[in-house]
Parts: sequence; C-alpha cells; structure tokens
Amino acid sequence: MALGPRLDLRQSQSLVMTPQLQQAIRLLAASNLELETHIGEALEANPLLEAGRQEREDIPGPEPGETGEKAPEEAGSDVLIAAGGGEADAPLDLDPAALDRDRDTGDGEGGGVDRGDWGGAVTALGAGGAEDWPGLEQLEAGEVTLGEHLLAQVGAAARDERQAFIARHIIGLLEDTGYLSFDLDTIAYDLAAERKVVEDALRLVQSLDPAGVGARSLAECLAIQAREADRYDPCMAKLIDNLDLLARGEIARLRRMCAVDEEDFADMLRELRGYDPRPGLAFASSRVEAIVPDILVSANAAGGWDIRINEDTLPRLVVNRSYYLELSAASRGREAQGWLKEKLADAHWLIRALDQRQKTILKTAAEIVRRQEGFFRHGVSELRPLTLREVAEKIEMHESTVSRVTSNKYLACDRGCFELKYFFSSGVARIGESDGGESAGASSEAIKARIRALVDGEDPNKVLSDQKLADVLKGEGFDLARRTVAKYREAIGIGSSAERRRAKKLAGIG
Repeated sequence: MALGPRLDLRQSQSLVMTPQLQQAIRLLAASNLELETHIGEALEANPLLEAGRQEREDIPGPEPGETGEKAPEEAGSDVLIAAGGGEADAPLDLDPAALDRDRDTGDGEGGGVDRGDWGGAVTALGAGGAEDWPGLEQLEAGEVTLGEHLLAQVGAAARDERQAFIARHIIGLLEDTGYLSFDLDTIAYDLAAERKVVEDALRLVQSLDPAGVGARSLAECLAIQAREADRYDPCMAKLIDNLDLLARGEIARLRRMCAVDEEDFADMLRELRGYDPRPGLAFASSRVEAIVPDILVSANAAGGWDIRINEDTLPRLVVNRSYYLELSAASRGREAQGWLKEKLADAHWLIRALDQRQKTILKTAAEIVRRQEGFFRHGVSELRPLTLREVAEKIEMHESTVSRVTSNKYLACDRGCFELKYFFSSGVARIGESDGGESAGASSEAIKARIRALVDGEDPNKVLSDQKLADVLKGEGFDLARRTVAKYREAIGIGSSAERRRAKKLAGIG
C-alpha cells in the first residue's frame, strides 16, 4: 500500500455554541439581581434599547433574510399560571448534554475598633496606607468562616467540657473582624457562670489561630500577636499601650517613653506593622446577606396559587422606535446601516430571550408548586421527594434546563423565602406505602425536620438515642435504620445523645 498525502471528504454533525446561545444559557442561570446587571450593560451598549413599560407597539423588525428572527412577543410577566401547563416552543430548552459539565440531578441528599486608628498608626510609620490593606479578593476568598475555623480547634484546646461550652458561646459572639464587643459580666450572667470562668474561656479563645481573635480592643489584639511572636517585652507593651501617640505621629515622644534607641525603636515599629489589626477578615464573612426573591407565590381566593416573577428588581426592555427611525433616515452608508440592523437584531434577541426566560421560570415554578402543594399548605412535614428529571419530563424540557432555572433562584411564599433547589431532595418510603404515583414517601428534609422536633422536645433526663429516634420514626410510618437517623442528625448539626446530655447538664436544664 502506497504512503502519501491525500484528500478525504467526510460529513459530520456538531453543536455550535453561537454567541446568542451562550447568552441564553447565561440569562437562564442568572438570578434577577444578576440579570439586572446584565441588562444595565446591554442598555449602555445598545442605543436602541431603553428601560420602560412594556407596551404593544409596532416595532420595526429586521428585513426578511437578515437575521431569521421573528419579532418578540409580549412578555406578560403578571401571569396566573395553571399547574403543569406550558408552551411547546421554548427556545431556551437546551439539550447540550455534552456541554453540561456542572449538571445537578437534584437527587442528593468589630465593635469599638475604628479602622482609622490602625490606619493612622500605619501612615505615621510610613507604610503608605490603603495598598497595605488586604484586597477584597483576599478578604472574602475563604470558604470557611471564622467561627467554623475556631470551633474546630476548641475541642482539643479546652481543659474540660464546661470550658469548651463557654468558649463556643464566646466564639458565636465574635464579629467578622475577630473582636469581642460583649462585656464579660454580661456573658457570665447569661451563662450563670463566674466571671473568672468566663475569663479563662476567653483566654482559651485568644490562644486559638489566628492570633488576635477574641480581643476587645486594638491594643489587646496587637498584644496577643506580640505574645504569640515572643516579642511582648516591657518596651513593646509601652508602645502598644500608646498607639494614639503613634497615630498622631509623635514618634520622638513615644521613643523616649519606650526608653530605647532609634535602631531598636525602628525594629519595634517594623514588628508592629507585621501584625494584623483585623485577623478575622482573612476568613469568609458570616454576615447574613439579604435575599431578593425571584418568584412570588401566594394563595388566591379560588384555592389555587398565583405565581409571578418579581419585577421589582427587573426593569422592562423596549426598542426605542422613534430613535430607530431617526437613525435609519440619517444613515446613508452601508456600514452605518449594517451597524444599525445589527443593534436592532441584538435588541430583538435580548427581549425575546428575556421573555422566554420568564416563561421557563414560571413553568418550572408552577410544576414545583403543584408537586409540593402539601408544603405550601402544611409545612415542611409534607415536603415530598422530587428530582429535576421528574419536573423536566412533566414540563417537556431537558433536565439541564431545569437545573439552570433552579440555580440561584429564590421563591417567596407565606412560609418564607426558599431556594428552588430546596424543593428537590431524595425520599424515604412510608411503611405500607406502594410506589404508585408521583414521588411517594416523605422528603429527607421532612425527616430532618421531624428529628429536630423530637430532639427539641426530648426530656433532658431521658435524651433520645439514635436507635430510639429510629423506633419513634418507625412508629410514625418511616422505616429508617439507625445509621440513617445518625446521618440525618449530623447533617442538621445535632450532636449525639451523649453530647446533648452533657450540654444540657452544663446549661442547667433538667
């Protein structure tokens, strides 16, 4: 067989990710607040788009053969959705299985310390100022909060369970910066403990990593770090006790108070600049951020549910018809006309994509409400097991589409605000219940809620073991093994029966 170059013709099919398709995927997975940012950028980039009320008017569409797109339909966000209904023409129902690398099946289970004090001291030392502070990407980069990091160290460092209990309480009172703003007498009163015992627990917290946490002032924070570095001598103590002079730039006076020469004083200042005035900011923030719901659900007079998109954070987009006609009449060159038609096509596509996004979200939310109606009427005890695939099959969309719709979206109802992913969980079959319908059994979230209720109501003198919890649940119709009960108990942060017994004894319960 001769070896040599040759030409072959082959035919194949492939999915091409056009810019419009990529934009549609991003819009579908974005929350309303993220979408507001995207719309703001689109308004700046496209002069034909403007925010306003969506009214029906004759918007000139692209000429036939230019884009192949139809004029956008009216969005109709305030829609009364009937459960299960849906349109067949949903262009955002994507089926790029090969592109779904992150598909989720849904089956799985400071106070009193002014930054200016330390900033002024650093400036007086010639540190430069803002560039020496950690950047925002450093402050919020950690996935572990300060409290979680400290709690993981308490067990090994505590002298006994009582000291560990008080130390955990103090950790829960720390600010994100790592400082403690509560008075020790107040903590002692709340825990019915002696002040000396609380002081010992505070010293335990201050001995944990990172150095400086648990301090009640900037001076105490720096003193803790100096002791950790074995540099807390009388001269360093005098320097830390007079930070106000350092902030005012009275270096000569401060050096005389420390009774050291210029070389030693400069070395002390370099050491002080190396300490962190806010050690807690190296970890993820534990502050609770406000959540703006994307979907609003309320009961109506007919006994059903009204489901609508929350438009308070989502401006409406329209094409400025008069401006388009003005620009079209003034544009003479081919390049200018081409640019104008491109912007018009982009505006049509964005409005149509937003319209279909709303319809897809409403359709998905309506099916979730229909499947989980027991939760909306009676609470978490009636939460049913549900998977993304079940919803996708019912609304005739791909599972990846439902996954994107339920990502970063929140639903507000009379019972509170919940992430859409909350309504998807595995299930536990009830004893004697046949799998003859949609999502038979009870959701794992309902089981966890029942375990929490049993533990909260248990007799302090007769704490329920995992086996006893399994027996009680079995009597209520849930056939759970002891290991499964233990797994659910640990998942919701409830300690073992021995740990709960010790904690309640220390708290004086029972």
